[in-house]
Amino acid sequence: MAGSTAKTVHDIFVNMEYGPAATSSTATAQAWLEHHSRSLGLFIDGKFVRPADRQSRSLVDSKGGNVCSTVCAVEDDISLCASSAVNGFKAWSSLTCYQRAKVLLKLVSVLGQHAQCLSELCDLCEASCSSSTLVRLLQFYSGWAQVRDTLITNWTPLGVVAVVVSDDCSLYSLMLKVLPALAMGNSVIVVPGRSTSPPALLLGQLFMSAGFPAGAFNVVTGCDMTLGAKVAQNTSISYVTYSGNKQDGVTLCKATAGMGVEVSVSPCIGATCPFIIFESADIDSAVDGVIDTAFKKKKELHWLLCVQENVLDSVVARLRLRMAGMKCVALPSDGDRALVEAAVQEAQQQGATLVQSCAAPPSGTQYPPTVLCGAAPSSSCVVNPSAGPLLPLLTFRSNTEAVALGNHSPHGQAASIWTEDLTLALETAKNLSVGSVWVNSHSVSDPCLPVSGHKDSGTCTDGGQEGLYQFLRPSSSSSPPLPRSSPVSMDYTKFGTAVSPAIIPDDSDSASAPKPYLQFVGGKACKAVSGCSVAVQSPGDSSVLAYCPDGGRKDVRNAVEAAIKVQPGWMKKSPSARAQSLYSLAKGLEAKKRDLAASINVQTGLSLEDADREVELSIARLSDLAAYCDKMQGGTLPMPQSGSALSIPEALGVVGVVLPDKNPVLSMVTLLGAAIAGGNAVIMVPSQKHPLPTLAFVQVLQFSDLPAGLVNIVTGSRDQLTMALATHSVIKAIWYWGSSEGCQYLQYTCTSPLKTLRLFCQKDNKGKDWTHPSLLEEMWRNAVQWKSVWIPTA
Repeated sequence: MAGSTAKTVHDIFVNMEYGPAATSSTATAQAWLEHHSRSLGLFIDGKFVRPADRQSRSLVDSKGGNVCSTVCAVEDDISLCASSAVNGFKAWSSLTCYQRAKVLLKLVSVLGQHAQCLSELCDLCEASCSSSTLVRLLQFYSGWAQVRDTLITNWTPLGVVAVVVSDDCSLYSLMLKVLPALAMGNSVIVVPGRSTSPPALLLGQLFMSAGFPAGAFNVVTGCDMTLGAKVAQNTSISYVTYSGNKQDGVTLCKATAGMGVEVSVSPCIGATCPFIIFESADIDSAVDGVIDTAFKKKKELHWLLCVQENVLDSVVARLRLRMAGMKCVALPSDGDRALVEAAVQEAQQQGATLVQSCAAPPSGTQYPPTVLCGAAPSSSCVVNPSAGPLLPLLTFRSNTEAVALGNHSPHGQAASIWTEDLTLALETAKNLSVGSVWVNSHSVSDPCLPVSGHKDSGTCTDGGQEGLYQFLRPSSSSSPPLPRSSPVSMDYTKFGTAVSPAIIPDDSDSASAPKPYLQFVGGKACKAVSGCSVAVQSPGDSSVLAYCPDGGRKDVRNAVEAAIKVQPGWMKKSPSARAQSLYSLAKGLEAKKRDLAASINVQTGLSLEDADREVELSIARLSDLAAYCDKMQGGTLPMPQSGSALSIPEALGVVGVVLPDKNPVLSMVTLLGAAIAGGNAVIMVPSQKHPLPTLAFVQVLQFSDLPAGLVNIVTGSRDQLTMALATHSVIKAIWYWGSSEGCQYLQYTCTSPLKTLRLFCQKDNKGKDWTHPSLLEEMWRNAVQWKSVWIPTA
């Protein structure tokens, strides 16, 4: 048309101008902040609360501009929030599964209406999380809310769950804990970090718009991590779960020790992860992946590049080409710049060469992306990487060396493997001690993938069906394992150092003397290293029944050495092979049935009839656990992307078990069977009150086909042996039945490295009903950790 000013398609492609901005009927983030006068209160009982006379905490954006301020909650606010959460739990849990799922699905549409506002607010606060990611989370967990009572039987919600995150944690990591807790019927109190506070408060408003009951979702903000401990101190809280950096997680664990509340930790920030490139990889794609993930402005993980020697020159050449012209990355402060330069200088002194996108500026907080080729495995940039754009590069010759380099880090968060050989990829994925493995890809996240940090990277599982169980408890548990209490004043350095009151030398050889028992270490019955024994008294007249070895730290050390030699081989056995060994153990127990029943009768005073019944139940329990070995396995996962995802249960490693007083044989075989069925090695400490039935079980172990060192029994002072288990770096998990002081000690001590704890306080001989069949699944889930493997397809 003559005189028309409309642009042709050719003009648009030549100019490449942006089109007009999309208009939205919803409020923008700036408008939402202005509506609250840029001063955000707490979100309690379904509404915003702005208490008077409270300190505030300012939040600034990346350019130093003021975003808003948040209130620092005090104890009165926490009490009000906890009371609201209790009422919210009653209302939310009383709904049917369909009704809860319907509310969660409605939140999807509400989120869609306010997607622009939430996205802008996340960008302002540097709490990156796209609306589409949250929608996927909601869709996944609304489905699990719908089928909870159908697919997850014999489990009930915990009550009020506190979700605590650090200042540097992402909104995705926060919601990965909040939404499954809500889907299972719990109410939630969120204690966000600095960057996630405004988005969490906005989500509170959106949750109410979707129809959540008042009090089901609450947000309390504070000045630092001490708020998480203050929230946990409230007796209405049933469970505390944390996500963020490890330092704040350790602080939270120590601050909550002795409060009688279970705390789980997911240190998703700052872990060192291997990026392994084999000679069979598509080198161009692998290098693109390295550039994409290693030099992000804000990265949650530190990467360690491991390259097979045959393709080292090719990889380095492509890195130089891809890094050419890359801009410098801004560091948080001048101090971080000094740490980065010190790490680079140390690496160069140890023989590393640099590949940089450009020369480093003489001053300021900018630093160029840098690859440290040939860095030593002991270098600080490998062991303790700084917050900068540094990528250490190590070389390997074989798959075995690649796995050794990948497992060199104390962390076990994730790994990326690049190869076109699927067999090699799966073999490497199986041998790496990490929770997530990405094949020919990196940083893939989806709620159906279980994320279980191995080694020092966590004590719980997030995501997938497996991640739901941390927010549930077995229906058979009428009371929580730890009674709520106030921490007692303890000198942690002196716990377990008191000398046993009745230590007797092993010189009782006369025929009339009580029978001396032996402990079981490395497949052999033996005395304690100290050569001393302790008297075991009769429950009736306090006469001496027998003498047990008085084991200590050296006995635990010997047991761990024996266990770590055999555990990897036992873990690699097929589930059916482990099942046959457990069936054999059950037959051996049946052959010694009379001896075990007599031991229970003499030690506990239980009638012979009841003792026989307990041994019969123990035989059946071992057979049940043998059947579990090849029945409870992982499988493929329904990922929305094109590809295959696998979830695989793996052994924890070496597990320390301090046995309960109640049902000494039945409880022992339940815990022992669950642990070794999952592929673990076990170090058991018998009940100090009733040790003889466990020691009588040594006869069964001696004639079993279990590998020597897989099961170890060390007797002695419970506190002393608990201290030895807690301070041993190899032991991954501790299952403890004992005093409240022992529980407090373990919560405080087992933080470096992190240990998975299952703590039960024994009072008045009350505790688990060891005859209940639901214990099988609970204990089996306690005995494994999960690994997810993602394999993309074209």
